[in-house]
Amino acid sequence: MLDVVQWLVSIDQSLFIFINQTLANPVTDFFMPLVTADSHLRVFYALCMMVILWKGDRRLRYALIFSLITLVITDQLSSSIFKPLLARPRPCQSLNIHLLVSCGAGFSLPSSHAANLFGQAFLFRAIIPRTAKFLIPLAIVVALSRIFVGVHYPFDILVGSVIGLLAGTAVAGTFMKMFPEKAK
Repeated sequence: MLDVVQWLVSIDQSLFIFINQTLANPVTDFFMPLVTADSHLRVFYALCMMVILWKGDRRLRYALIFSLITLVITDQLSSSIFKPLLARPRPCQSLNIHLLVSCGAGFSLPSSHAANLFGQAFLFRAIIPRTAKFLIPLAIVVALSRIFVGVHYPFDILVGSVIGLLAGTAVAGTFMKMFPEKAK
């Protein structure tokens, strides 16, 4: 069993090095830190919430509460429960890498960025299906940016994405039961 775990860790590190170093170029070196910045993501989230408050109907305004619930669930699961439990060091703490942002002192597994964004994408995919074509690619790009900037392994991204998908889908199910779509 230990051999299998070591083999999976080796694949994860190799894939990390391929993305972080081999695929690194001036475009990704400029773009990925912008995409992954917490401040930019918070501004984007706030703008989306304001648009829903302004243009949305009563049902969509309630969706904002469920969006915040999803965010709390994904963030707390990833940051407060799994990261301390698994205690995996970040690649920037243990490898010689192409680091584009501050390494951070926290643990690596799972990626909170991936969990939070996939949670939102799958929540709104259920509530407003047409948003999936924008939110899921955004979640993928931001998740990949965490590897490009050097702070997460691919497995961290995968686990964070699954946490987000499950939490977003579960909260969406509750929302849809409480606020079913009107027949058109």
